[in-house]
Amino acid sequence: MFIRKLLGLQDADASKPDRDTETVRRIVQELGAMEPERARYLAAFAFILSRVAHADLHVSPEETRAMEAAVARWGGLSSAQSVLVVKIAQSQSSLFGPTQDFVVTRQFGALSTPAQREELLHCLFAVTASDDSISSQEEAVLRQIASELGLTDRDFLAIRSTYNHKRAVMKDFPGET
Repeated sequence: MFIRKLLGLQDADASKPDRDTETVRRIVQELGAMEPERARYLAAFAFILSRVAHADLHVSPEETRAMEAAVARWGGLSSAQSVLVVKIAQSQSSLFGPTQDFVVTRQFGALSTPAQREELLHCLFAVTASDDSISSQEEAVLRQIASELGLTDRDFLAIRSTYNHKRAVMKDFPGET
């Protein structure tokens, strides 16, 4: 049991505040006026958006704007607040992404409903498509996130199909534009 605790592998509920990652804690602090549970949800949401935008090791200005719009819309935040949340999420994702990706995604899964997880996947596709092309690296991360959130292949494929015209792999097929 001690080794599991030392490695952070305890079976504690991922949605409890004491299990928050540093990433989520930092964004929650910036959203101090918001109910803590809502801020935690939004922090994880923004981090996962950053995760997928950074999948191809480059976050375009279009992706950043799409992230800001999604955070403002789904978080009910002002433009200034959404810019701040996205900046923090991007910074935390580039600094700690590989070690935090699964943990934050799992936390979001614990904080959200199945419908909210599908909404997130739509937002993730919109972010990756915002620069007019969903790369194969981005698509692989999208599939990984969907799996980590417990979404089915059917859910993933249904949402992905609305973005087929933006998928890099589809752009090379005759008749596709």
